[in-house]
Amino acid sequence: MPSHDPARRAVITGLGAVTPIGNDHPTFWANAKAGVSGGGPITHFDASNLDVRIAAEVKDFDPATGMDRKMARRMSRFIHFAMAAGKEAVADAGLDFSDWTPEQRDRAAVVVNTGGGGLEQVIDGHVTTETRGPRFVSPFAIPALSGSMAACLLSMEYGLTGPVQTQVAACASSVITFLDALRMIERGEVDVVIGGGTEAPLLKMGFAALSNMGALSRNNDDPEGASRPFDKERDGFLFGEGGAIMVIETAEHALKRGATIHAELVGAALTADAFHISAPEPTGRGAAMAMRKAYQDADLAPDEIDFVVAHGTSTPLNDVTETKAIKAAFGDHAYKLAVSSPKSMVGHLLGGAGAVAAAIGIGAIREGVIAPTINYHTPDPECDLDYVPNEAREARVDAVMVNGFGFGGQNAVAVFKRFEE
Repeated sequence: MPSHDPARRAVITGLGAVTPIGNDHPTFWANAKAGVSGGGPITHFDASNLDVRIAAEVKDFDPATGMDRKMARRMSRFIHFAMAAGKEAVADAGLDFSDWTPEQRDRAAVVVNTGGGGLEQVIDGHVTTETRGPRFVSPFAIPALSGSMAACLLSMEYGLTGPVQTQVAACASSVITFLDALRMIERGEVDVVIGGGTEAPLLKMGFAALSNMGALSRNNDDPEGASRPFDKERDGFLFGEGGAIMVIETAEHALKRGATIHAELVGAALTADAFHISAPEPTGRGAAMAMRKAYQDADLAPDEIDFVVAHGTSTPLNDVTETKAIKAAFGDHAYKLAVSSPKSMVGHLLGGAGAVAAAIGIGAIREGVIAPTINYHTPDPECDLDYVPNEAREARVDAVMVNGFGFGGQNAVAVFKRFEE
């Protein structure tokens, strides 16, 4: 149950994003409201021998946005995204750490989760070892592939000496960030958390493996229309990259410094399907339990949730199962909810997906605009909720639920609401 003590309430004061539809938060949010697709042909490498030749790539991104060029050359792309989004979030929050005391820095945490980290370092390092020899392998390869390095570098950037952590939970990873941030603040461990998720998984091997699994859309002729969550003709997800970082702090800390509060983080929960390494449990029991636990943790009744930012992957299995789970968790109120999937626009960002979804939900609270599920044309009888099809909707939104479900049956849910003193 959320605390009424402002020293134990968690609020969002800063937003940053790097996504296939915008390399900063304002551009991302404007394009999300406009229903812009980030899909296109793969440009990162020659995909001509792959069955899937489309992706949601981050475009025209300069790694120097978040770090100096020398360090950027040494580090992996997922770190580049986190540093750029992290700096944007800190600036948006109006935080200046330069005059913080050591004691203040001890009470600031960094939590940046990812599903894979710098996997390109493993592939590139192996190729270099075999073709050029061991002495040509980068001495920075191990730090650069480490999933925790994005969080570590953000802590170094600002000299923050509180907890620094990374959890790897596949596609649920960055929703778990919010649970960890909330618990740190509720326990009184920290005053500020820089937190979110990031992923740069667009590697040839990854496309091959996921295509062989049957997880990816093969709609190569229409990359912008390939991601079709909840549509009857969906055939898999659009592989994407990017992420989002936020500043989460105690309400007391935010109010004292006159910060703009975008939303309050009020609840979160985790459950497991204990069913399969990649498929969701068909009844949606675990996902439904996570949703119930999350709104209970937030001390909200189910009918107080206005909007669910769905996991909504555009795979045949997930979208039916998630629909069942929402109905099980909300009962009759499920049919009154707005449910939309940002993956229709940005693709599936794996460990970055949940943080980007949270940015969609927070935007709805701030501006009263619910971003749409685009490419929704053919209703599926098994997916019969209100998916906000194709066009954004103006509506007052007071409470939002964000779903993130990962391979292995990992179910993570976070709840945000409008802040009131």
